[in-house]
Amino acid sequence: MSAFLLFALQLAGWGHALLVVSLFGAWAVSRELVKDLALVGIGIAIVSTTSVEADVSWDRFFTIGTVLLFAVGVPYVVDRFVYRRDAIRFPWRTGQRWTRLEKGYLVAVPVLGWLILPYYFITSGAYLNWPHITDRSELARFFVGVNFVGTWDELFFICTCFALLRRHFEVWRANVLQAVIFVSFLWELGYREWGPFLTAPFALLQGWIFSRTGSLTYVLIVHLLFDVVVFLAIVHAHNPGALPIFLV
Repeated sequence: MSAFLLFALQLAGWGHALLVVSLFGAWAVSRELVKDLALVGIGIAIVSTTSVEADVSWDRFFTIGTVLLFAVGVPYVVDRFVYRRDAIRFPWRTGQRWTRLEKGYLVAVPVLGWLILPYYFITSGAYLNWPHITDRSELARFFVGVNFVGTWDELFFICTCFALLRRHFEVWRANVLQAVIFVSFLWELGYREWGPFLTAPFALLQGWIFSRTGSLTYVLIVHLLFDVVVFLAIVHAHNPGALPIFLV
């Protein structure tokens, strides 16, 4: 809930206060719980040090990127070298072959994005939360930024928050909790208006898929395929007719 206050409602003082209070509450319940929630809280607190609203200017490009790297890196370092364990892991290879259903989902994701995303961005006006880009350098930064944030989403929300919450809660409960943090962050990023009706199911699906496959590689490919369509849809919304590949 502190993430909801910090990212979605932009209430820094209340959000940080709730974060501290929640950790004291966790400490009263279980030492292991407070250790894990402290790692989640560290990541949330680091992200909250800067605005993550979409901006492709050079200074914001590097500032946001640096903050997000620290938000993943610091909890990982604390877990590995202070707690001396490996609760936070990034399982790129599981040794398991993907099923037909999983392969089919990889095809379905960009198709669904192609059908839904332009309609969402244009009819809701949410595309205006991203800058109107025409310069090639800014366009390249935007493409890199979309994919970087998409990768970071899986490293932090799934491999860090979800993985740590699963140590204490059932899969469904841990998934709902990570989705609250995930969707709150995406709201600040720009997925507003009725965006949560898209981002919440996506966040829940990513957590559920990861719980079934245990594969960061798979959920990351799903996310990046979706983000390619996000990039194209936003460019299309700002520049009608430039990409005549969408129905809206």
